[in-house]
Amino acid sequence: MKEKDEIELFKASIYEENRPWGKFRSFPHEMAQSIKIITVNPGASLSLQYHHHRSEFWVVLDPGLEITVGEKVWQPQVNEEIFIPRRTLHRLRCLGPHPGRVLEIWLGASSEDDIVRLEDDYGRT
Repeated sequence: MKEKDEIELFKASIYEENRPWGKFRSFPHEMAQSIKIITVNPGASLSLQYHHHRSEFWVVLDPGLEITVGEKVWQPQVNEEIFIPRRTLHRLRCLGPHPGRVLEIWLGASSEDDIVRLEDDYGRT
């Protein structure tokens, strides 16, 4: 399956239902290789990186984050959803005074070894 088709299928498979108390969004876990919550400490950042074998889908859980995807750098809103195609440079930073979190879903067969770091504050490039 082509990467663009994979992302479009994932997006189309997100289900939302309204309830009397609000709503829920259900994500297609069958397509996920990994689902995790990433917590970044104040002043810290992940490496500027990309992946050969996976795309990523992020949901921003907390304020105070800065996200880089390709050439775009911005401070996302809480609940903002971000698709990161494989082989696209990306980074997550916490600019706020409290730890910031994102929910991350991997799309495509991958592992923690599929990280190509271009810049890293911790000497892992």
